[in-house]
Amino acid sequence: MLGPVILAASRSDKMRRFISAAPGTKQVVDRFIAGETVDQVVPIVEDAADKGLEVTLDVVGEDITTPAQAEAARDAYLELVERLKVLDLGPRAEMSVKLSMFGQALEGGHELALANVRPVVEAAAAIGTTVTLDAEDHTTLDSMFAIHEELRKDFPQTGCVIQSYLFRTEDDARRLAEAGSRVRVVKGAYKEPASVAYQDKAEIDKAYVRITRILMEGEGYPMIGSHDPRLIAIAQELGRQAGRKLDEYEFQMLYGIRSDEHIRLAAEGHRMRVYTAYGTDWYGYFMRRLAEKPANLLFFGRSILTKG
Repeated sequence: MLGPVILAASRSDKMRRFISAAPGTKQVVDRFIAGETVDQVVPIVEDAADKGLEVTLDVVGEDITTPAQAEAARDAYLELVERLKVLDLGPRAEMSVKLSMFGQALEGGHELALANVRPVVEAAAAIGTTVTLDAEDHTTLDSMFAIHEELRKDFPQTGCVIQSYLFRTEDDARRLAEAGSRVRVVKGAYKEPASVAYQDKAEIDKAYVRITRILMEGEGYPMIGSHDPRLIAIAQELGRQAGRKLDEYEFQMLYGIRSDEHIRLAAEGHRMRVYTAYGTDWYGYFMRRLAEKPANLLFFGRSILTKG
């Protein structure tokens, strides 16, 4: 199993330096990362809107070690909101945030992350969009869910993410599938121990289907984060069984992966949102994309060999 090995490498400074210096890295990174600056990502949002797609924007960067870095992350999102406002793109673009980027792992991190993310959520609401709190490793989730609950008191449209490979997630889904909620379900992309998470792909997929059913039968707004054709088809059927209209849930896929499928689903009348990451601190995000799918790793390997 290469996935766990790659996830371990995502936390290695030595591997970070090696991967960053590899001749073929930029070609592959450019496939998954939309750019380094707001100026580079705005045309991608405009192009997606022209194609009938929506986006969720993620400013990558999780290795926060000081409160000043967490404040800089907050300011990067506030800059993004301002650009979306000027271009009137708010209704087409929401934002995804990782609370680790807002200082969650620092001393007093729960309060610090809440204080930093709140102005971003407030600014997003002011331009007609919203924020989704991404799920990270299982040790951070109680804090994430508590911050999510607190933010929803003033900004009920604030979303969150749940991960099917965790044993706890079916209970979380039942709790979250209430009127007004927005919940993205994904398989999960962190290395988790067998004590808290399924390790077998088939078990993860079965859990994904159970969780999707819970969300579809609930009163909230499900967001189906998957590139798996079988799971997408199952989600469509579960939506039909639950009596949902096509605009009462959405699909989400990563920028650079299965772009033709983005267009196909939108053409069928589904809401289709492209998860679009940008920024200079791309390493951790990039390594998780490699871990998720062997084809991504093969693509990276071929790029290094042909550029070396």
